[in-house]
Amino acid sequence: MELDYVLIITLFAIGFLGSFISGMVGIGGSIIKYPMLLYIPPALGFVAFSAHEVSAISAVQVFFATLAGMFAYRKGGLINKKLVLYMGIPIVVGSFIGGYGSQFLPDSAINLTYAVLALIAAIMMFFPKKGIDDGNYSNIRFNIGIASTSAAIVGILSGIVGAAGAFITLPIMLVILKIPTRVAIASSLAITFISSIGSSVGKVMGGHMLLIPSILMVIASIIASPIGAKVGQKMNVKALQFILAGLITATVIKIWFDILT
Repeated sequence: MELDYVLIITLFAIGFLGSFISGMVGIGGSIIKYPMLLYIPPALGFVAFSAHEVSAISAVQVFFATLAGMFAYRKGGLINKKLVLYMGIPIVVGSFIGGYGSQFLPDSAINLTYAVLALIAAIMMFFPKKGIDDGNYSNIRFNIGIASTSAAIVGILSGIVGAAGAFITLPIMLVILKIPTRVAIASSLAITFISSIGSSVGKVMGGHMLLIPSILMVIASIIASPIGAKVGQKMNVKALQFILAGLITATVIKIWFDILT
């Protein structure tokens, strides 16, 4: 795929912004990059990427964005290994199934899957949070069955759109499993990284990978995600929740508007 310098700069900017947000609020970045990749290039006069291509680019980019962000959070001791284990294994299996299986779906089905996931996540983010973030993270308990089952389902659906599922696994941790916010954000990055392995492999095997756009997004991710993670560690918890809920809601409105019109 031949690219000119304006498109290269545009793709890098999209990757940088999405990855900064990824590191800051513990998501893979696809919640904002997916619609940006769909809408911004054609708005600037470039050939539009298909939903298959966007989801493949997103899958590879999320892998590197979450890897870099996870290392930034690792030293803080906020990643819950038990939570990562019981959600990580089911989600990587599911994401591979969804990532590989997406090649058999039309673009409209991929966009619809993304819109449904984003809508669910947006609704969940506005549910009241009963957990108390008191700074005591040494003995966190959660329902293992719910955690594993929900991760497997999210893995399949998010693997279809190459999103790795963090924008819905994070609300599940906060609302259903009652995980403290900072632990949920840090652990979400680790789980999303694991999920992105399955979805990336599935997308590559599906044959929709675009090399140059993927490389640009990866470079942007490596630079921006650790910066976002450091900013996120210094921000107020409620501000982090507000930013995440706002991003999800804005994306839901845009995607559903396009589907319905």
